[in-house]
Parts: sequence; C-alpha cells; structure tokens
Amino acid sequence: MRALTGAGHAVAVLDDLSAGHAESLPNGVPLIKAAIHDRDAVHRLLVDHRADAVMHFAAWLKVGESVEKPVDYYQNNVVGTLAVLGAMCDAGVKRFIFSSTCAVYGEPSTTPIVETLPTNPINAYGETKLTIERALPHLERAHGITWIALRYFNAAGAWPDGSIGEDHADEIHLIPLAIRAANGGRALKVFGEDYPTPDGTCLRDYIHVCDLATAHIRALEALAGGAPSGAYNIGTGTPHSVKAVIEAVGRVVGRPVAWESAPRRPGDPAVLYASSDRAQRELGWQPQYTDLEVIVRHAWQWHSTHPRGYVG
Repeated sequence: MRALTGAGHAVAVLDDLSAGHAESLPNGVPLIKAAIHDRDAVHRLLVDHRADAVMHFAAWLKVGESVEKPVDYYQNNVVGTLAVLGAMCDAGVKRFIFSSTCAVYGEPSTTPIVETLPTNPINAYGETKLTIERALPHLERAHGITWIALRYFNAAGAWPDGSIGEDHADEIHLIPLAIRAANGGRALKVFGEDYPTPDGTCLRDYIHVCDLATAHIRALEALAGGAPSGAYNIGTGTPHSVKAVIEAVGRVVGRPVAWESAPRRPGDPAVLYASSDRAQRELGWQPQYTDLEVIVRHAWQWHSTHPRGYVG
C-alpha cells in the first residue's frame, strides 16, 4: 500500500483482518472489513471508490497445511478469488493483478525457472494458484478483464527503515524464524538435510518485499498502457540454501541460530529459483535488493524493534 500511495495511486483495502493488521495501512487509506467471499462487499468497494484495478493478495499460503487441508485451500484461494473476479465483472473493473507463486511449477525440470516451463504443482497451494491462472484467460475473453499474474518466489525482508515488516501470529517464513531462534526463541527446524543440493538443504530464491511492491506497480502500469495479459516470475535469479540463510542471520544478529534437523515436509521441492528476464524486459522491472545479507539486515531491523511475540 505504501508503494502504491507513494506512486500517486488512490487505494482502498478490503481485508477480513484474520491475518492482516489495520495499523499497517498508510494514513488516509480506507479499510473495508470483509471477506473476499463476500461478493456484494467487494462490489460495493469497487463502485464506491471508482476502482479501475484490483490487486489480490488474500490467499492462504502454507504449503504443508495445504497438503493436509486441500478443501480449505480451494475454498479460500479459488472460491474466494472467483468471488472477487465476479464482483469485478459486476462493477466493470477491467484490470487484475494476481499474486501467484513459483509453486505452480512443482519440481521444475530445469533451473533457473522460466515462464515457459510446464506447470505441475505438487501441493494444493500451488494447484489453487494455477487454477486461478487458468481461469483468467476465460474471464478476459468473456468480460474483457486484462490480468498479470506475478509468480512470487520467496518473499523476504522488510521496509528498509524498519517501519513495516512481517507480523504473523503463526510465523512460517525462514528468515523471521531464524531471527527468533538467534534471539532466544525455540530452535529453528530445518526440514530435510538430504536434498540433492550442495549442503543437503532446499535452495530458494529470496525476493525483497520492496522489489515485490515495485513489480506490482510496474504490472499495473503495463496493463494501463495496453500491455497483454500474462504471467511473470518475480525473483532475483540467485538461489540460497536454508543453511546459507541461517549463517547470514547469525552474522547480522551477531549470535548463532539454534537449529535442529527435522524430516522433509510434504510438497517441498528441492530447488526453486527464477529467471525474471521476462519481467525485466516486458515490465521494465529490476530487483534492487539482491544481496541476501541486506535482505536479512532489513528483516532484523524490523524484528529487533517490533518484538511482540518474539520468544517462544
């Protein structure tokens, strides 16, 4: 939201606040408390605020949980998103930016991952995102909704000045969990040390949240300028192992990260990292924060000054 308002866009937010925080919104940004499944509420927001585009972030994203509870994930991520799209059709809103995921690729046949690789998710989370991606061309043909799906890799970091960052009651992301472990919290669990990677742990592409925000603005500008719909990878193109992240957190925090080995989680691919050449070429987007230690440092600045629920 801060990036959008900073770029001169008028913004209104719909959120049921089950995971979000009203206090994180910039001053003056209206908040409508409702679920995405409430098509009437979404429609009223779009009409009342004369919306010309929708950015959709309201998905559940825990891979392991999606394997255990696929019905819940389809209900939220597919049924809920279709309600949003239906409200857009009703209100005549024609531009849609969708937060998708690298999980649509499953176990990629080659890396770095390019958008033309086959999509073959290995967990329900990835399947729900791909379901919406596959629906979007049909909505474009029937209702004229142009769209861009941004396939996130591992979102990480925080606003560089430490004013915005992750605040989850049930934290699942590696960097904040490693920071907690280095700061006296429970030991970090490393899920699998027997992957076919140099140190046996998963390799992931960590993309700074500020670069993600910029990608959304570039996507919005592209659609406004008449660009065709499509899907884009948003990553740095550089993979880092779980153990490399642990070491980076230890250096930044100045204390070792306590960790323990745990079995692999179902649905976790060994290696995921992006080629974002298409986004750079077609959207004019370029990641600015590609150094893992800088990403960790920004996250640490947030967590060290916002310690709610920090130890445990």
